[in-house]
Amino acid sequence: MQSVSKSGRTRQQNARARIAEQRAAAKRRDTRNRLLFTGGIIVLVVAIVVVFLVVKAGSGSPKASGSSSGTVLPAGVARQVTSVPASALSTVGSGSVRSFTPDPVRAISGTPLTRNGKPEMLYIGAEFCPYCAELRWSMAVALSRFGTFTTPLRGIHSSPTDVYPNTATLTFYQAGYTSKYLTFTPVENETVDRAPLQATTAQQQAIWDKYDANNYPFIYFGGKYMITTPIYDPQVLQGKTWAQIAAALHDPSSAIAQGALGAANYMTAAICKMTGNQPASVCSSLPVSTP
Repeated sequence: MQSVSKSGRTRQQNARARIAEQRAAAKRRDTRNRLLFTGGIIVLVVAIVVVFLVVKAGSGSPKASGSSSGTVLPAGVARQVTSVPASALSTVGSGSVRSFTPDPVRAISGTPLTRNGKPEMLYIGAEFCPYCAELRWSMAVALSRFGTFTTPLRGIHSSPTDVYPNTATLTFYQAGYTSKYLTFTPVENETVDRAPLQATTAQQQAIWDKYDANNYPFIYFGGKYMITTPIYDPQVLQGKTWAQIAAALHDPSSAIAQGALGAANYMTAAICKMTGNQPASVCSSLPVSTP
């Protein structure tokens, strides 16, 4: 056998070293490529998830800052709320209002408020607020004498952690209302969970700041009158369902009617001052004196 010279062995060792180095470099390239491919897949998946979440968040109806829908009241219950007989209102008169709040409606010389050429009744409240809960029943009754709610009445409950917890009530969030005599502008400022819901305009905020320091409820009757406190006992609504409250509005002897209809009569009188005592069928025979 022919022996390999020292220089030949050196060349063989160098060749093997080069081959080993080439193989190592190729392995490093393969590893790097696999990592880049895997990372690209992960980035793509994350991007798809983010796009899906953004699209999903924006797919609902646009709302101010929070969300509230409430429960559409059964037609019969809604009808009872919006069709309280004038005879029942007349029988109740001031009801239990004066015994609870000696001065329920405050006369003011405020900035006249109009919209669409008609005097405007502005309500600012919150869905969690138990005192707003009581007054919404009265507002619905009074406003139904001057116009029509064009969207279904929806029911909610006030905060379970506030006074008079879980009071059954209505929400005026996105409520539609039409009248020949006035414009009704409701602002439900916060949800039942106290999240932002509807923001006030600059004009609304200025009026609210001037008269009520951002307390709930706030009802502004075209710059002539306002209500800034509960005006009947919220306790009478405790434990009652929407249907029970609506039915009680038709019984002048019930504690609910004595409170809610008494308050509705005062609201009616304030609205009549806004509208120049129109319509005469409502304003000519008010069961309470001018607020």
